[in-house]
Amino acid sequence: MFRAQHKIMWLPAIIVINALMFFGCDYGPERKEIDLKDIATEAEIQKHAAAENMDILKFGFDLRASPQEDARQYLPFLRYLEDATGYKFDLRFTTKGSNIVDNLGQGVIQLAAIGAGSYIEAQTRYEVVPLVRGLNVEGKTGYQSVIFTTPKSRIKKIEDLRGKRFAFGSVTSTQSHIIPRIMLAESGLTLGDLAAYEYTGSHRNCANAVTSGRFDAGGMQDVMGKNIEADGLIRIIKISKYYPSSGISANKNVPAEKLTKIKQALLDFDPKGRHAAGLYHWERTEMATGFCEAKDEDYAELRNWMRKFDLLRQGKEGAIQ
Repeated sequence: MFRAQHKIMWLPAIIVINALMFFGCDYGPERKEIDLKDIATEAEIQKHAAAENMDILKFGFDLRASPQEDARQYLPFLRYLEDATGYKFDLRFTTKGSNIVDNLGQGVIQLAAIGAGSYIEAQTRYEVVPLVRGLNVEGKTGYQSVIFTTPKSRIKKIEDLRGKRFAFGSVTSTQSHIIPRIMLAESGLTLGDLAAYEYTGSHRNCANAVTSGRFDAGGMQDVMGKNIEADGLIRIIKISKYYPSSGISANKNVPAEKLTKIKQALLDFDPKGRHAAGLYHWERTEMATGFCEAKDEDYAELRNWMRKFDLLRQGKEGAIQ
């Protein structure tokens, strides 16, 4: 079963020593002297904490809709992984002030469902391991982005966005930032050609920024975009070509035998068939029909675009800006 997040509170060694002295120091001839210098270091405490949790694999994710909605989708999926592998999994949110790339690369989490852009950055900086890529509703190993506006907008094509206000999703998002940037560039537009632009934090926030009238257009993932368009709230003006879909990657220090077992469980995952029971709107994800094996070379074209946009930087301070 899943374990709730909690912090292990360590009682300082000096308090323990004082307590022993208060409740009685005279234990007779066999009394043992306490070495006041023999106090655990921070590194030793962290090592002990890690050892206690070595069997719990922490799983993070790129935000798509809202934390609550995304959690509803991933929790039943992790339940499947627990049953298939025998390992325990914890769902972890990316806290304010941190990012999924650093969390995965530095071992705060061991596994993550991330977009192609986040994978490329994490692999470049931390040598994370690609496991699988998602298969969409059509069984394809790629996904698309859409550029959209409001139904009554006079904007008909991407070129009409010159001098307009544009909303992106998360700055680290492939579908709501990097691919829309590519679409703009292929139409001869740079960020400097826009009247204003903003990173709203998620696909859902991006849609709201446009439907509320704060921005003239935006870029987001294809599945959610098409669903919102079907509700009559937005109008899609351009759909991108296919790029490598979101997938699941691992911290490089996860033992190889665990990765092998987890990868096989992911490849065996059948969300439309024998594993459908209990899943929550899995069809809305970029992994609607399961997974295929991922290889680093799959991401070559996107990696080149990220370099062109100066989005790919080395080092621990190199998060996408």
